[in-house]
Amino acid sequence: MIDKLEMFIALAHEQHFGRAAEECGVTQPTLSAGIKQLEDQLGVMLVWRGSRFQGLTPEGQRVLDWARRIVADSRAMRAEMRAARQGLSGNLRLAVIPTALSTVERLTTPFRTRHPNVRFSIYSRSSAEILAMLDDLEAEAGITYLDNEPLGRVASVPLYRERYMAVAPEGGPLAGRARLGWAELADLPLALLTPDMQNRRIVNQHMAEAGRTADPVLEASSVVTLVSHVRAGGLATVLPSRLAELFGAMGGLQSVPLVAPEAEHLIGLVAPERDPTTPVIAAILDQARKVSECGG
Repeated sequence: MIDKLEMFIALAHEQHFGRAAEECGVTQPTLSAGIKQLEDQLGVMLVWRGSRFQGLTPEGQRVLDWARRIVADSRAMRAEMRAARQGLSGNLRLAVIPTALSTVERLTTPFRTRHPNVRFSIYSRSSAEILAMLDDLEAEAGITYLDNEPLGRVASVPLYRERYMAVAPEGGPLAGRARLGWAELADLPLALLTPDMQNRRIVNQHMAEAGRTADPVLEASSVVTLVSHVRAGGLATVLPSRLAELFGAMGGLQSVPLVAPEAEHLIGLVAPERDPTTPVIAAILDQARKVSECGG
């Protein structure tokens, strides 16, 4: 039944029989037959059918919750037996908010030194997408904000606190400034992350606290895109201090702390809260505690 539950999870995620079949590495008729066999075994209809996928039935929604738990437990059991045979190995999929991508190696590099048979796949995703990937078993762990929006049922380890800088071309609107108020930020031509990114919602929040509204002339889902436009087009942006330092070292940019308020937000590792967890997830949580700058 596990393989049929895997197909059902893929269908619920893709909401398309063809794409779900491709994700599972089977033909569409094989996937459709597997879903039908699962319905026959459970005695309920799971999927509204027409000429195309039309959603899950109420029973299908309940089965999806069970399917995620059962498949996750099955994967954890196989991973534990593999670790017992050959130590930690396999591929660890890590979904990361864009503003934390430059810090991932502080976690992954020492982990790879201790466990050289574990490979990483790292995905840039919004905070909401990270939680969805954990739910859909598309990622084993994530690095995201811990203190700004609800996380749900996850295990978490704080890693560091994100602080914010205004960034503009050298000789531009920040020339001669030692700091900038969030209210003053609104007077600059801004390039900001898109509204689906939690970092953007944080920027909006602090500008609103200062009595102003963010009205960017450019939005992007990529920090690299923001910085390239700041360099080329005379725009300003908001970056976490670590990223501002990284890009500033390449020259051509000036950054100053944003104040009033002097804001900071907690970044950490998250993973599904399961008992038992897989050996690899237990190990990456342990590694996060070792490298945490937040006292454990």
